Amino acid sequence: MHYRAMQLEDYDSVLALWQSIEGFYIYRVDDSFEGLRKFLQRNPHTNTIAEHNNQIIGSVLCGYDGRCAYFYHVCVRKDYRHQNIGKRMVERTIESLRKEGATHINLIAFKTNEIGNLFWHDLGWSLRDNANLYSYTLDSANTRSLTH
Repeated sequence: MHYRAMQLEDYDSVLALWQSIEGFYIYRVDDSFEGLRKFLQRNPHTNTIAEHNNQIIGSVLCGYDGRCAYFYHVCVRKDYRHQNIGKRMVERTIESLRKEGATHINLIAFKTNEIGNLFWHDLGWSLRDNANLYSYTLDSANTRSLTH
């Protein structure tokens, strides 16, 4: 297993991974080639992929705004789960964030994502019950679709 920073050249393989994950949301603009290009340009060191036999089998998309980091699209291909790959990707990403000076990380795990919520709980992350998540769409073309 090999872990490294995500590169723009990984786009097709990463998108195929995301599309293979059951219950995964893909955004038309944000998850496009151009969307990922902008994201990686702003966050060149904080995104991690896992590779096995030259295939991308896991990802952590992570943005840091100078105050807080946010995890997006944390996933491992189904046939590679329960091998600590997700944990190792998270640890690698956290180490990158420490080098950037980040002090905390937020993420969204949908309530219906039982596997994801169990993963974060098992890693010792805190579920916040004192906050609400609000969204405001600036680009109506940035619709999301559910995989599978």
